[in-house]
Amino acid sequence: MTLGRICGLFGVKGWVKVLSYTEPRENILGYAEWFLEHGGALHRVEVEAGRPAAKHVVAKLRGIDDRDEARRWLGAEISVERSAMPPLEPGQYYWADLEGLTVRNLRGETLGEVDYLMATGANDVIVLTGGSDRLIPFVPHVVRDVDLGAGVIVVDWESSWWEQ
Repeated sequence: MTLGRICGLFGVKGWVKVLSYTEPRENILGYAEWFLEHGGALHRVEVEAGRPAAKHVVAKLRGIDDRDEARRWLGAEISVERSAMPPLEPGQYYWADLEGLTVRNLRGETLGEVDYLMATGANDVIVLTGGSDRLIPFVPHVVRDVDLGAGVIVVDWESSWWEQ
């Protein structure tokens, strides 16, 4: 499950800046082992140390001890094994589980597929494929059902509302 991306260098001793997708962002440091996707391959690394810093998290990865070694990991996606993720309560979902699901309204019309979700401060928002102007708030009175088995999210939303 993807949790972030290495987005910069921090200092000269091999530390990296991490753009964390977790909430709160420092939760990414709770995993002792990361998988870095780089050059089409997955590389297992141990997190030696880490802390929040400004808008990012910084981390020291075992065996990466200078700035030049750290530089080769720029842009690498960070993931962890699904089994390392904490269990969820009924009605809770990891965003990654919702990506790619078909979104239908109460009348059965297909509105699109989930491209990704984003946090806006007020509430989370579903972004459908095909353009950033196709947004649906992820709130209980709009999202009526999530059926991971069927691959469908049912929403109280009309396609005509985007045309206004």
